[in-house]
Amino acid sequence: MKIKQSMLLRVRIAFLFVFIFGAAIIYRIFDLQMLQGSKWRKVAAATSLQYRTIKATRGNIYSDNGSLLATSLPFYRVCMDPTIAKEELYKQSIDSLALMLSRFFGDRSKEEYKRRINDARRSKRQYLIVNRLQIGYQDKKKMEKWPLFREGKYKGGVIFEKVEKRFKPFSTLANRTVGYINESESGAGLEYSFNEQLRGKHGEALFRRVAGGSWQPVFGETEKRPVEGLDIFTTLDVNLQDVAESSLLRHLQYHNADRGCVVVMEVKTGHIKAMANLSRNAAGYYAESYNLAVGQHGLREPGSTFKLASMIALFEDTNIKLTDTVDTGNGIQRFYKEVIRDHKPGGYGKITIEEAFAKSSNIAVAKLVDAHFGLKPQRFMDYIRQMGLTEPLGFQLKGEGLPKFPPQQKWSGITLPWMAYGYGFEITPLQTLSFYNAVANDGKMMRPMLVSSIRRADKLEQEFLPQVMQEKICSAQTLESVRKMLEGVVEHGTANNIRNSHYPIAGKTGTAQTLENGRYAKKYYTSFVGYFPADRPKYSAIVVIDNPKGYNQYGSDVAAPVFKEIADKVYARDLEMHPPYYPVPMVEPGFPVVQSGYMPELFEISKQFGLAYKTPIAEDWVKAQIDSAAIDWKPRSTEVGRIPDVRGMTLRDALFLLENKGVEVRFTGHGRVLRQSQEPGSRALKGSYITLTLG
Repeated sequence: MKIKQSMLLRVRIAFLFVFIFGAAIIYRIFDLQMLQGSKWRKVAAATSLQYRTIKATRGNIYSDNGSLLATSLPFYRVCMDPTIAKEELYKQSIDSLALMLSRFFGDRSKEEYKRRINDARRSKRQYLIVNRLQIGYQDKKKMEKWPLFREGKYKGGVIFEKVEKRFKPFSTLANRTVGYINESESGAGLEYSFNEQLRGKHGEALFRRVAGGSWQPVFGETEKRPVEGLDIFTTLDVNLQDVAESSLLRHLQYHNADRGCVVVMEVKTGHIKAMANLSRNAAGYYAESYNLAVGQHGLREPGSTFKLASMIALFEDTNIKLTDTVDTGNGIQRFYKEVIRDHKPGGYGKITIEEAFAKSSNIAVAKLVDAHFGLKPQRFMDYIRQMGLTEPLGFQLKGEGLPKFPPQQKWSGITLPWMAYGYGFEITPLQTLSFYNAVANDGKMMRPMLVSSIRRADKLEQEFLPQVMQEKICSAQTLESVRKMLEGVVEHGTANNIRNSHYPIAGKTGTAQTLENGRYAKKYYTSFVGYFPADRPKYSAIVVIDNPKGYNQYGSDVAAPVFKEIADKVYARDLEMHPPYYPVPMVEPGFPVVQSGYMPELFEISKQFGLAYKTPIAEDWVKAQIDSAAIDWKPRSTEVGRIPDVRGMTLRDALFLLENKGVEVRFTGHGRVLRQSQEPGSRALKGSYITLTLG
C-alpha cells in the first residue's frame, strides 16, 4: 500500500513538473506575440514594456540632373549596457576604453569616464548614455574597433542608437523651395508639400524601461519595420539656381532693397528651372525666409507688366493696330476725381500704340481700355479670366497665393482705368510669369511644375507630365502683335539698357507704388518679366525687387539688369540656343597649310620649309593669306573681353587664346580649327563654353 502511494506521488510530481515546464515554454514562445494585441498592449503599458514608433528614413530630394538637394544622414548616440561584459574582459578593457573616450570627446578625463561606467556597472544599470554628442558613420566604424566595443552589443554591451538628420549638400541653395518639416509636421516648401511621400511609413517596436528611466528596444518578432520614404525629383537646375540667387543677392545689396525673387521657367514644359527668394532679416542680411514668388505674402499689384493683358483684351475685342495712334497729352490725365500720370515730364503727346507700350504710357493704356470697355467691364474681365489670371495655378507647393480682384459690384469709375495698367488687384509673380510664358509658347499656357517624378530607388512611382492650363489665351494675330510689342520694349523702349547683339529678348518692365495703410507710399515694387531668345523662346523669367533705395527706383534700372545677367549666363552655357556658324574657307587649295597662329612660330616654319612669304609684321597673332603665291601676314584681332577668331589655328594656340579669356573649351576632331561655336568678336563671358571643330 505504501509502495502504491509512493508511486502515485511520484507520478503526480512528474505530471506537475511537465505541466509547469510546458507552460513556461509556451509562455516564452507566445508572450511577445501576445503583447502585440490590444489586450496585451495594456499589460505592456502597465509594466516596464512599451510600444514606441521607429521613424522611417526620409526620402531624398533631387535636382533635374540627379544632384542631391536634401537627404537624411545617419548619426549615432553612443550608449552601452555596462553589465553585459564578463568580469575578466571588462577589467582588461575599461582603462583603454575610458582613455579613448576621453581623447575622442575631449569633455571628460579618462578617470571620469572610467568612474561613470564603473558606477553604472556596480548599480546594475543596463543603459548608460556614454556621451550625448552624436557621431557620424565613419566615427562609428572607428569606435567599433575600440576595446570592449569591438565585442559588440551582446558581449561588450555597446549600443549605437541611430539618429537621422536632414542634410542639404548645396547648403542654402534653393533653401526655401526645398523647405523644411518640423516635429509637428508643419513646415514649408517641398519638404512640407510632399511630406506624405517623403516621410515613408513609420514602424514600431517593443521597448523596455531600464535603470535610470531610459528606454531600450527589445528586438525580435515584435518589431514592425519602417518603410523608407519615396524620393522626389524636381525640375530645378542647380547651376541656374546658383546664377539666379547670386545675381539677385548682388542687386538687392546694391539697391539696398527689402526683398526680391527670381523665377526661371522652361517655355514648352512649364518646368521651373530656378526659384530664388531673398528677404532682409532683422540682422540686415538677406536670406530665404519666405517664398515671395508663390505665397500669399507675395501677392502685389503688378504695375505695368499687366499692360500686356490689357493690350491682348483690346486686340481681341477691337480692330486696333500697332500703327494706330493715341493722344497722351502732357502726361497728366484726369479720370473722374483721380489723376493718372506718365513717367516722362511733359508727356509723350500723340504716339502709336506700339510706341505707347514700348514707353510704358499709363495714360495710353488707361484711355484705350476705358474707351472700349468702360460700358462693358465684365467683358474685359472675361478676357482676363481667359488668360488664366483670375484663378490659382494649382501649383505643386502648398500655400499658393490666391489672386485678389475686386468684386464688380464694388467697382467705381476709376477701377477699370487703374486696373488697365496694373493697380487695384493683386497676383503673385508666378502668375505673371505663367501668363508671359504662354505668350512665348504660342499662346499655350502651361501649369508651372516643380516636381517631375516620385521614385523608390530606380522604380517610378508617379510621374508628373506637363499640363496645359489654357490651350490658347488669344488669337494668332493678337499673339503676333503683342510679341512684336514686347520685343520693342527691349529694342527701343524702357528696357533698351538690356538690349544685346547676341540674342533678342522680349519683355516688359513694371514699377508700382506700394500701398500702405490705404495710401500709396513712395516705395516701389519693380519688376521685369519676359522670355529669350525672342525669335525662338526657350526660357521665360521674372525678376521682382521690392523697395529699392537710391536714385534708380524703376523696373528698367533695378529688375531688368538682373534678368539680363541671368539670361546671358543661361545663353552662354546652352549651345542649343546659339545660331549655327559657317566659316568661309581661308586657304586656297593646293597651297601648304599655313593659316593662322603665333607670328614668330609661323614665320620660322615658313622659313624652314622654304615657303615664299612677305615681310613679317609686328603682331603676335596673325592670319595667313595667299598673295601672288606668297604668304601675306594680316593682324588677327584679340580685343580685350571679346571672343578671338581662332579658325585655322592649331588647338594649342586656340586653347591659349580662349582660356585666357576665361572661356572653357570643348573640341572634336583632329587638326586645325574649322569652326567655333561662339562668333568672333562677341563678348567673352567667363565660364561659358565654346566648342571647336577640328579638321
